[in-house]
Order: sequence, then structure tokens, then C-alpha cells
Amino acid sequence: MDNLSQNGEGKTSIIEDGSIASKNSNLNVCNVCLGILQNFCEKEFIKKVCQKVEASGFEFTNLVLSISFPPQLSVREHAAWLLVKQEMGKQSLSLGRNDIVQLKEAYKWIIHPLFSEELGVPIDGKSLFEVSVVFAHPETVEDCHFLRVICPDCFKPAKNKKSVFTRMAVMKALNKIKEEDFCKQFPCPPNSPKAVCSVVEIECAHGAVFVAGRYNKYSRNLPQTPWIIDGERKLDSSVEELISDHLLTVFKAESFNFSSSGREDVDVRTLGNGRPFAIELVNPHRVHFTSQEIKELQQKINNSSNKIQVRDLQLVTREAIGHMKEGEEEKTKTYSALIWTNKAIQRKDIEFLDDIKDLKIDQKTPLRVLHRRPLAVRTRIIHSMETHYVDEHHFRLYLKTQAGTYIKEFVHGDFGRTKPNICSLMDVTADILELDVESVDVDWPPALDD
Repeated sequence: MDNLSQNGEGKTSIIEDGSIASKNSNLNVCNVCLGILQNFCEKEFIKKVCQKVEASGFEFTNLVLSISFPPQLSVREHAAWLLVKQEMGKQSLSLGRNDIVQLKEAYKWIIHPLFSEELGVPIDGKSLFEVSVVFAHPETVEDCHFLRVICPDCFKPAKNKKSVFTRMAVMKALNKIKEEDFCKQFPCPPNSPKAVCSVVEIECAHGAVFVAGRYNKYSRNLPQTPWIIDGERKLDSSVEELISDHLLTVFKAESFNFSSSGREDVDVRTLGNGRPFAIELVNPHRVHFTSQEIKELQQKINNSSNKIQVRDLQLVTREAIGHMKEGEEEKTKTYSALIWTNKAIQRKDIEFLDDIKDLKIDQKTPLRVLHRRPLAVRTRIIHSMETHYVDEHHFRLYLKTQAGTYIKEFVHGDFGRTKPNICSLMDVTADILELDVESVDVDWPPALDD
């Protein structure tokens, strides 16, 4: 304590490699906290971190502070606890693990109000905005190594971890090791280090936000997602990109994930009230929008292309997206198909289709999707059909089907892989010339007054 500056504060600075360390080299470094409670609770350090947070460009109204201590700190903390427990035992006093405040907890108690005051926002464990501060202490990194010899089962390599000595692994080993074995292997009290900890990383990240809506697709030459075969792009755009590119820009997000209630082929239009979709925006820097701003964003998307239109655009929760997926198998979809027949037909030849209700069909995975779907036989239901005669070789068929029905294959039979089919029912060779999705009966997301 005698070596601290007059106002009782040590000095911190960002050193050449970008880490933050102590300027006061005369300071006796604590052998338990490795200088963290001595050097990194001051306003000067808090200000440096907050400057980095403010410079990150994230929009936030609260934050969660994630502190990562070097794993060897847990070993030193354990050693200190055993020493105090032993001394108290001499006075017939007991000291359990739960009787002491963990170093990390104590540190958070000190710095949370300081961060909150400096940034002007509350610290909230449920916040989507996370500031992570990572400490390191290379000098004592070998403190943990003896644990691996005694408890090898606790230290198993993981693909995403640089070292087996994670805090969780060390804590697991400390809970397992016998007190006498620990004391034989590690000094109690721990040896005093020469240098204090340094801060090697200050990172800001925002949890994903989700945007949902319904899209109409008016082009017969537009895939739902980028169409890439053997590394080569086939078409220059997609529904996904026409919508997501605008969202990425406005939300200032790093990336996105697109999902929808089913999908249509590249040559199929989606009409009616559209197909529900949701987009996950990863690490967005802007997250607060008024309903008017979202409406303007929807208009911007719609003005940018005549191939698609979006409606009911809105911010939703991660949990709400489950409603879209729930409806995929149970709900119905309505289609209209223009069908060609090889034999000349009259109106009376197709009228019997109008009377067929809840027709069960068995569909073996279509040849055209076999490269991306497992081989299986799926039973689907054609709830109803309605025919409109066009001419002696063409008619329009309106179908209401169970979601997940392959309509093209129901028409042409897919070399007998779908049974029954329009060909077998009519005893003709038939093919589908045009297909439109007329409605996707999923009541999500909620309709808005556009």
C-alpha cells in the first residue's frame, strides 16, 4: 500500500501490443488476484474501456459485462481459501467454499456501478449488448498444469478452444482434487508474481435481432436463395438477397440467416398474401426502430425490385419464429397449375377431379431434389381440386394440399414415383407448364395495417 500514489490509485496505460497494464512497476502485486483488484478498479481504466465501447458504434440502452479472468486465478483463489480455512480451523472456526466471495463476484460488485455511471446505462444480465473484457497473466500460466496430471479427465481438447486449461476445466479439477494433494503440489499461500495482469481484449457484440414478414414473388426466373451449382452462380439474384441486402445495411449487421415457411422453385410464383419469412441479423449495430421507420424500410425494399414485394415487415423475437416452423407440416397450401395433356380433352374429361376430396398420395423423393433430400416415401393429402377448362390440350387446376406436397410430381408422376397422379387418374400423359402458390395458410407473422 505504501507504494500506491498519493491519491491511493495505481496508474494504468495501454501498452504497445494494445493490452492495458500498470505503470506502477514498484507495486507489490497481490499473489491471489494478480493485481486485478489493485489496478483495474480505477476510473481511469473504466474510462478507457468505455471509450472503446462508445467508439464501437453499437446502439444500446443497457449492457451485460462479461469478465474473463485467467484460469490460474482460480487455482490461486483455491490456495488462499485452503490457507485461511486451515488458520481458522486452528481457532475452531469453520470456513466453507460458500462462505467466501469469489474474486470475479467481488470485481463485478466494484466495477458495475462505475461502468453504469460512465456510460449512463444500467447493467442488465439479460441485455443483448455484451461488453467482454479478457485478462491474461502469462507469467503464471503454468500454475494450472499440475491439475492435468492429477485430474486428466477434466482436461479434454475441444476444437474451438485454444487451450485445455479453460476456467470451467480448472474449476472441475479443483472440485475433484483432494485438499492434501493440492497442498503438496501448489504453495499455500501462492508465490508473489512480478507483474500485474493485462487486459488483452475488449470486445463488444450485440445479440441477434429478428425481422419477419411475408413476401410475394412475381418472377419465374428467381430462386428463393442464391442458386450455386458446383461453385458457379446460376442467376444473379434471389428473394433472400433482394430482402436481406437492405436489412443488413439499415441494421448495420455483420451477416444474416434467412428462413421461410417452405420454399418455391425458381420458376414458381408466390401470389396471394405471400409466404412467411424471418431473417436473423447477426451482431447488428443499430437495433432501435419506430414502426414508421420499419414501414419506410419495407417501402424501400418494394421500390427496389419488381420481382418481389414484402408486406407485414416487423421486428419479432427468436421464440416467435417457432410459429412459422410449426405451421409447415400441419397447414395447407393452395396452388394453381396450368396443365398440358398429350390427348385432346373436353370439359367432361376433367370434371371428375372436382369431386375428389382428401386424396392420399405417396411421394418418393423426387428425382430433381434427390441430391439434397434423403430418399423416402412421404404420404401427403390433396384436400381438394377445382378444374378450369382452357382448350383441348390445356386446363387450369386449383389445388388445396397438405404442406410439403410436390405439386409438379403429382401432375406428371415423376416416372411413377408419385402415386396416384394426374396422369394415372386421367389416363393421359400430362405435364405442368406454370405453377403459382396462391396461399400459404400460416397465421404468422401478424398482419399489419399497411
